[in-house]
Amino acid sequence: MSLSPAYLQQREEWKQEGQKNGQRLMVESLLSVKFGNLDDELSAIVPKLMELSLTERTQVLLNLSREELLDRFKVD
Repeated sequence: MSLSPAYLQQREEWKQEGQKNGQRLMVESLLSVKFGNLDDELSAIVPKLMELSLTERTQVLLNLSREELLDRFKVD
């Protein structure tokens, strides 16, 4: 049995979406653990953090203070 190309493409999109959701949950979890809670200010910068490469995102999350993160990733 062969799977249709449309189904294979959709399956790949679901897989990529799941990976992105997992990475977002990890970012939110790291922020919560590091700063005690994920308030509105920190939640607002998550999309900008997700634009970084995995390595850069990890370095930023581990090394910057709350104030530095908020200054660097201000939401307009």
